[in-house]
Amino acid sequence: MAELGQLVSEARNPATVEIDLMSTQQILAVINSEDRQVPEAVERVLPQVAAAVDRIVEAFRSGGRLVYFGAGTSGRLGVLDASECPPTFGVSPEMVVG
Repeated sequence: MAELGQLVSEARNPATVEIDLMSTQQILAVINSEDRQVPEAVERVLPQVAAAVDRIVEAFRSGGRLVYFGAGTSGRLGVLDASECPPTFGVSPEMVVG
């Protein structure tokens, strides 16, 4: 397992190091540029995402559930996603837990 300090997600983004010195237009341009990288990154790992989804579907079919774990923003997003599953998909609140 990688050390947290070596993960890209834990490093400062070089594009935003001086964001406090940028104009509003520059800040929005940087955010827009960074956001464009997301679909490209997802595309590179589509086989792994598909495999994860397939395993979750198998778990659901055999009576299992999806449980999110996380701290900070990732934990909150898990709670948010889990809370949206019952009204959106008509599943029990115990099926997806955050």
